[in-house]
Amino acid sequence: MAIEPGDVVTLKSGGHAMTVAAIEENNVECLWIGEEGELFRETIPSVVLMVLEDEEEEDEAELDVEDEDDEEAEHDDEHEEDDGEEESSSKKKRRSA
Repeated sequence: MAIEPGDVVTLKSGGHAMTVAAIEENNVECLWIGEEGELFRETIPSVVLMVLEDEEEEDEAELDVEDEDDEEAEHDDEHEEDDGEEESSSKKKRRSA
């Protein structure tokens, strides 16, 4: 994944989340807020950075998976109910015979 302005990145070795302000050749200008609220700006080689997943995208992906699971569970429940109705009607048929 290519790094683009606006992306949130971190050093591959760990550290603060940083926002990409600009990219010049193989260097990335990053901004981040320090622990005491001070603003830092540094140009860092792109090879030492990795893009962090957007939390909103992760949440949406998790919700999509949960929705699919819920739909499957509902389908399974409906299938079980149908099986139960078929068994009841079979029992009724046997009793009347």
